[in-house]
Amino acid sequence: MSEESESVSAPKVRGVTPDRLLHTGGNDQPTAEDLVLASGRDLTPESLDWARRRLSEEGRSAMDKRLP
Repeated sequence: MSEESESVSAPKVRGVTPDRLLHTGGNDQPTAEDLVLASGRDLTPESLDWARRRLSEEGRSAMDKRLP
């Protein structure tokens, strides 16, 4: 019989951006990278261009539309 540790840690999930890396506070201006990550897209030059266009057209609401 094996002894189990009393402390249980959450499994590490690969490919998910930690909340602390997403800037969604009311006072922060989201960056193109923030918008790409919030939309679930990969960080590529094309997706960053898309995000810059959305931010210039929609402002902060571009981020608000993509987050719950």
